[in-house]
Amino acid sequence: MRKMLLAALSRVLQGPAAAARPVSRVVVASRNYADFASEATFDIKKCDLHRLEEGPPVTAVLTREEGLHYYRTMQTIRRMELKSDQLYKQKIIRGFCHLYDGQEACCVGLEAGIKPTDHLITAYRAHGYAYTRGTSVREILAELTGRKGGCAKGKGGSMHMYAQNFYGGNGIVGAQVPLGAGIALACKYFGKDEICLTLYGDGAANQGQIFETYNMAALWKLPCIFICENNRYGMGTSVERAAASTDYYKRGDYIPGIRVDGMDILCVREATKFAAEHCRSGKGPMLMELQTYRYHGHSMSDPGISYRTREEIQEVRSKSDPITLLKDRMVNNSLSSVEELKEIDVEVRKEIEEAAQFATTDPEPPLEELGNHIYKNEPPFEVRGPSLWLKYKSVG
Repeated sequence: MRKMLLAALSRVLQGPAAAARPVSRVVVASRNYADFASEATFDIKKCDLHRLEEGPPVTAVLTREEGLHYYRTMQTIRRMELKSDQLYKQKIIRGFCHLYDGQEACCVGLEAGIKPTDHLITAYRAHGYAYTRGTSVREILAELTGRKGGCAKGKGGSMHMYAQNFYGGNGIVGAQVPLGAGIALACKYFGKDEICLTLYGDGAANQGQIFETYNMAALWKLPCIFICENNRYGMGTSVERAAASTDYYKRGDYIPGIRVDGMDILCVREATKFAAEHCRSGKGPMLMELQTYRYHGHSMSDPGISYRTREEIQEVRSKSDPITLLKDRMVNNSLSSVEELKEIDVEVRKEIEEAAQFATTDPEPPLEELGNHIYKNEPPFEVRGPSLWLKYKSVG
């Protein structure tokens, strides 16, 4: 009765207009941000060690903000690579193209363990690293389709993408490793508190130039982390058929090494922090082996099932997928919800579709610009074309 009297009094005081005013309903979500935990601690796999008494920690703290960032980044790379696969099969992307899906925890975890001022160089499976180093999806897909808006003006393609403190994308197997040591030498020479992450695959690990680089880096104590992304197959050859020793983290001999679960972003992050601290303290280089797996074939010309079974690929997807692992951790520890992560998935798909639209409509670079950007700050000069009488002007 008391509530009814109060309601009637309220209507009298508000006047007749109140009756005509529509009633607004407030829908309360089942969970709000206050319901989520701010952080959680997880057990992670212990790293195998070489010439080290102690290794990275076996627990890792993940904040909600970090988890959402890692999830979005890995999902963006996954969707970007799937879109690249689609565009290649439509013959919109041509030439060499090596996809990174399955290995997302490597590039995202490495980036989470270093500073933006640190340096990174890798081989030709470079799309994920171009993204984590700051290149937009639009620029990456436009580079793949050979357009002016690409990160290398449409002239580099899949294997030659660059960004601030990111030196590619290199097409010659193993050749980026000496270059990475040179970048680390520059860091030391100029007295900068910077390191260089130098990446290569298990297929390149038997290259002689890599062992020469190990030797120089150890002698000069260069701040370089040599990182072998072991995805179990060098092109179509399994590591067991290609190497007498598959303990790639021990290959540096006098260089300390760690073997890391490359499918777990937290393992990769903590190992990278550990290795980076080692290098920054003046102790010289370190070798990391990331045990990972690629879902696609070696390149787009490789179906990826002539040397491994579909069942093997599906087993890795079901048991070790890096995105699923992070998702389960976040949901099961109240860092996020399935609904919130689905919203991120929708946003990522929209971003990828918009980037693909740009990459297929942006104009190709004109032929007269073919010789540009050979040098940075040089006056214009002529570049010989495919024949003696055909010349291009190069502008920096």
